[in-house]
Amino acid sequence: MTHNGATVQAPSRDPRPLDHLIDANRGDAPAISARFGTISYAALHESLGRLAHGLLAQGMKPGDRVGAWLPKTRMACLLPLACARAGLVYVPINPLLKRAQVAHIMADSGARLLVTGAVRAETLDAGDLHDGRIVDEHDASLVGDNCLPYSARDPSELVEILYTSGSTGRPKGVMLSHANLWLGAQSVAHYLRLTPQDRVLAVLPFSFDYGQSQLLSTWAAGGCATPLDYLTPRDVIKAVERHEITTLAGVPPLWVQLAEAEWPPETATRLRRLTNSGGAVPVPLVRKLRTLFSQADLYLMYGLTEAFRSTYLDPALVDRHPAGMGKAIPFAEVMIVRPDGSETADDEPGELVHAGPLVAQGYWNDPERTAERFKPAPAFSREGGMAVYSGDRAVRRRDGLLSFVARADEMIKTSGNRVSPTEVEEAAIATGAVSEAVALGVPDVRLGQAILLVARPALSMTDAEERLLRAMKAELPGYMVPARILLLNALPRNPNGKLDRAAIKREHGS
Repeated sequence: MTHNGATVQAPSRDPRPLDHLIDANRGDAPAISARFGTISYAALHESLGRLAHGLLAQGMKPGDRVGAWLPKTRMACLLPLACARAGLVYVPINPLLKRAQVAHIMADSGARLLVTGAVRAETLDAGDLHDGRIVDEHDASLVGDNCLPYSARDPSELVEILYTSGSTGRPKGVMLSHANLWLGAQSVAHYLRLTPQDRVLAVLPFSFDYGQSQLLSTWAAGGCATPLDYLTPRDVIKAVERHEITTLAGVPPLWVQLAEAEWPPETATRLRRLTNSGGAVPVPLVRKLRTLFSQADLYLMYGLTEAFRSTYLDPALVDRHPAGMGKAIPFAEVMIVRPDGSETADDEPGELVHAGPLVAQGYWNDPERTAERFKPAPAFSREGGMAVYSGDRAVRRRDGLLSFVARADEMIKTSGNRVSPTEVEEAAIATGAVSEAVALGVPDVRLGQAILLVARPALSMTDAEERLLRAMKAELPGYMVPARILLLNALPRNPNGKLDRAAIKREHGS
């Protein structure tokens, strides 16, 4: 890779135990800056060692699971690496989840310890924890008398179970090794060109793989992470100004909110790097972000929890290919595959398959669903080994760039045509009448499926519907024009901040 004419050295493919991301030799350089204070790399190393010792003093043994149900506190930042240092397995739980969901994750993972706060602990009954017990995040017993040294664990060992949001079924625990997370952090730090001078605002949930990457990739580069639990876009704007933020990660619904907010010009130009994953950013929003944050590189990315991250689009190509997925990230092999296992030709849609060392170890205690998603890599794969079959359809263009088509199970079959909901949604947003949109196929006796568009208007309800229908009829073939449009003032989101398609389909899709 080159940057400004200089060659940027590729990251090493040799993984290490995850806690080695914190380089104590960085001394007083800040690793974390937040409302609870600033922590240097040297102090973070010491705190991790003492927390690791304190966890083992709770009677935990190597391989035991530790649940964490926390907002972005100091403890939430330290636990992933402290567990790694102690040889334990970290199980983050989204702080937005409720009692039943927390109980499921604790039972499914077999976690023996749940670290949380007093208010959340009061919502749980003793039976919710099964064989586990609660420790308050402020309990002094979690601070050990000794500082454990850097871990010497095998990088192939399990270090984390990351549960999916469960919007499309019961949550699955994705098993991640030290190597998965170490190499993922190095890869992202490399292609984002993060440096020790960067300050990253971590607004996404740490229980989300993309949210956790805000911390790990920042520390891999020697930068400073600023965790923030925000309530409004204004909170984000204030934090960018207060902490001199250079880098901001988001999912599409957050970018919609931030693009609609009032940014002081001097604050918007502070940002040097924006990253998106968790869904495609509509082209009109891409254009708006490029104008609003004129000094920032925009990284459009595609990821799978089962393989961390798969592709990114080089910022230099965003203006020419605003709907593109780009190419594979370092350490990833990304293939577009036919149903018979052969490689597709250029411009031929197929299933996106990811191979290489970022591929997770499968689903915790779920061999059946593991076998459905994790299979031997196609014969033409250069990496070989186990691959993740995403279920997503994509296409490789002649220039080698990838473009997303749709999830295979979301394709709408209407009047004998296969329609990508993404294409309908992008066309709707391009009219300027709506800010967010979800296209669904609903049962129809005559058509097989009719297209329902559920959207949040950018204008008055009447004006939005009129403009939307007029523009879509003018721009799309008849079979792609929604048979019905439902405008709502707000669309539901899942705990990771993404549009909750499953909830929308349950409520409106029958």
